[in-house]
Amino acid sequence: MAQAQANIQDDDSLVEYGFRRVIITITAILCALLEIIDTTIVNVALNDMRGSLGATLTDVAWVITAYAIANVIVIPMTSWLSKQFGRRNYFAASIILFTVSSFLCGNATNIWELVTFRFIQGMGGGALLVTAQTIITEVYPIKKRGMAQAIYGMGVIVGPTLGPPLGGYLVDNFSWPYIFYINIPIGIVATFLTIFFVKSPKYGEKLKVNQVDWWGIILLASFVGSLQFVLEHGQQDDWFEDSMIVSLSLVSILGLILFIWRELVYENPIVNLRVLKDGNLRIGTILTFILGFGLFGSTFIIPIYTQSILGWTATDAGLLLIPSSITTGLMMPIIGKLLERGVSQKYLAAGGFIIFFVYSYWMYVLMTPDTGSEHFFWPLVVRGVGLGLLFVPITTLSLSTLRGKNIGEGAAFTGMMRQLGGSFGIAIITTMVSRWTQQNRIDLIPNINPNKFQVQQRINAFQQMFISKGFSINESLNKTYQTMEGIIMKQSTIIAYMDVFLYLGILFLVCVPFVLFIKKGSNKTDHASAH
Repeated sequence: MAQAQANIQDDDSLVEYGFRRVIITITAILCALLEIIDTTIVNVALNDMRGSLGATLTDVAWVITAYAIANVIVIPMTSWLSKQFGRRNYFAASIILFTVSSFLCGNATNIWELVTFRFIQGMGGGALLVTAQTIITEVYPIKKRGMAQAIYGMGVIVGPTLGPPLGGYLVDNFSWPYIFYINIPIGIVATFLTIFFVKSPKYGEKLKVNQVDWWGIILLASFVGSLQFVLEHGQQDDWFEDSMIVSLSLVSILGLILFIWRELVYENPIVNLRVLKDGNLRIGTILTFILGFGLFGSTFIIPIYTQSILGWTATDAGLLLIPSSITTGLMMPIIGKLLERGVSQKYLAAGGFIIFFVYSYWMYVLMTPDTGSEHFFWPLVVRGVGLGLLFVPITTLSLSTLRGKNIGEGAAFTGMMRQLGGSFGIAIITTMVSRWTQQNRIDLIPNINPNKFQVQQRINAFQQMFISKGFSINESLNKTYQTMEGIIMKQSTIIAYMDVFLYLGILFLVCVPFVLFIKKGSNKTDHASAH
């Protein structure tokens, strides 16, 4: 009981009011946005980077991979590092590291310099996301934590969507280094605000060097680093046909087993796995993984579809997602208010999963070679509503029964699972589109029977068109077959995208009954009942 009272007092000492809370909230949101935007902003600049740095497509893909690997390594260690160095110091140092490495990325003279600086940037960025969530959670009193997560969620949900259009604008109007330079003034402001306004909780005695869980760090890095590489490069390297993918998969599995054993037996673990005894956090991490799968997967698939099938520019493809982000942003404070008034988190989350299914099925129905931006508008608004209903309740539920230092550890788990969910989502969706496109092509080709009257008409029409442009009879026939092959591939790809949306929707629908197993969280409870 005495320990519980001490935890309550520690929590209360971090709660802020008025101007200070506004400043701390803005600082945390800025940092979360910086990290999330930088995950996706480089996607539209890869071609320009490849041209100016003389890199191959495989080499330039490491610009994304290096950042993602650094992110997933650092995120689970964030709570431990905060205790070692003090949260304010660690947060400020992470912002400085992120900002300096952004400057270095913009000044890189070759691809491997850029990859190295991106890895360092990811080390700083991984800490920003989780620490920002912990800070926002702790500066609000318990009864207002639903609103706190809603405010944080605006940055996390909107960030991936802002990246592509912002990156497209900067690349089209300036040059690719500016996607990194834009971080510098924001980073400088955030550093000063952190130093002057953010408080550190009182942690126990720091560990000595010989007490640090060095083996835990090595095993964690080998496990998540190898897994992230496999997910990023699996499809392009033909998965388990490649010896590197097989080797790293084995390293990841072995690393995970040894890491779990090490953390459970070591006195001062780098990641406190015991916090997963909390039932809400366990279910919350699984739901967060699925949320990351859907959030990053759908954010990834729509720009690819619109550019490769519909022929849109990168900027137009990025702008398409803006209505969804605005809708989610508008939903966040509404969801926060509903949570404050005692509306059950699990019912909101279940509604979010159902609405996301509706969005996915709608996309499945409307996808054609002639789909225009006006057709996407309302489905993407529905997507925004679904994500708003999912993010805040799931995040609040995950952390709702945690107290004190366990909040940071829980936030680290949910942060890592959201990132890994996104990586799994992109890897699986990319593989599905590639494999299903080939299978659909095989299924469609028998329908192109030259003996059918309609097929003969189409061949003659194309051939006459090419003859009218000056091609010989043989050349026009070859051009006709190439054109029809292109049409078949386009139809095959569209069907593959349709199936991806259908299965994504089914995945979210299946989650609904599991949400109902979650215990009621403490979104509107007093301190005593929370314990």
